[in-house]
Amino acid sequence: MPRPKKFRFISYAPAATYFKPSGVPRRILEEVNLEPDELEAVRLADFEGLYQEDAAKRMNVSRQTFGNILVSAHKKIADAIVRGKVLRIEKPSEIIDDEKEKAECRCGYRWKENVDAEVCPACNGPRNSLRMGRGRRRRQFK
Repeated sequence: MPRPKKFRFISYAPAATYFKPSGVPRRILEEVNLEPDELEAVRLADFEGLYQEDAAKRMNVSRQTFGNILVSAHKKIADAIVRGKVLRIEKPSEIIDDEKEKAECRCGYRWKENVDAEVCPACNGPRNSLRMGRGRRRRQFK
C-alpha cells in the first residue's frame, strides 16, 4: 500500500480549464488530465523561472518529488500538443494564499498587519481570527 500523498501548497487557480486544437469538437478528441500540483510545478519552474529547489520549498515537497511532478506535467502537455488531444486542467479543491493576512471579517475585509481593533472598519462587526503560521492561510477555492 503506498504512502498517503503529502499536502502540497498550491497558490494558483487556472482561469481556463480546457485547451484543445481549434476547429475540432471536444467530444471527439481524447483527453489528457493535468493535476493541480502539476500545473503549479510548471508555473513555478517554467513561468516564474524558479530553480527546482526553491520551487519545491514553495510547494512543500522535496526537490526530487518536485522534479517528478514536473516531468509528469511536461509529458502530459507534450502528449496533448503532439497528438492533438484536449488538455483538461483540474482546479484545486483548496489553494494557499501567500499573502500574510492576519485576520478577516465575515464581510470579507482583510487586515494585512496586526491590528488591535476588534471591530471591522468596513461593517462594524467583530473580526474573525485566521489560521496563523508561516504567513499562510487556507482558503477554499470556489
